[in-house]
Amino acid sequence: MNKQEIYQLLTDEQIHYEVTEHEAVYNMADLSKVELPYPNADAKNLFVRDDKKQHYYLITVSGDKRVNLKDFRKNNGTRPLSFAPKEDLQSLLGLEPGSVTPFGLLNNTQCQVEFYLDESFLTSSNIIGVHPNENTATVWLNAQDLLAILQKHGTIIHIVTI
Repeated sequence: MNKQEIYQLLTDEQIHYEVTEHEAVYNMADLSKVELPYPNADAKNLFVRDDKKQHYYLITVSGDKRVNLKDFRKNNGTRPLSFAPKEDLQSLLGLEPGSVTPFGLLNNTQCQVEFYLDESFLTSSNIIGVHPNENTATVWLNAQDLLAILQKHGTIIHIVTI
């Protein structure tokens, strides 16, 4: 799905959302230069795999948080983790580096990538800002609506404390 298809899906599902168009951003430092309507709701996304290259995970946290993969492994019962290569990102989520987003899970037709969302998105304003499969925009929507779309798609979802 491309950016326009994500917008159409949200419209079809009658989900309220806002869009901030911006220059391409490839990391949180780039995003910090963009004026955001909800600066505390921007998401950082990590696409990782286990050491056996059998299990893949998308971890989404608030942009100001750091994720210790060893702690994540211990707390969530996974094998040792490392960042997945760009070839896996492309083949499983249809995304390019710098465009990692939960919406990419909609491209994962066999739903073999599990989604881990930091619970902080559900306990504060409930707003989350993520790319619409392209890093030239940020979509702002209710985190519960995002979870509903992913659940409807068949994605395995975990709400965790990070």
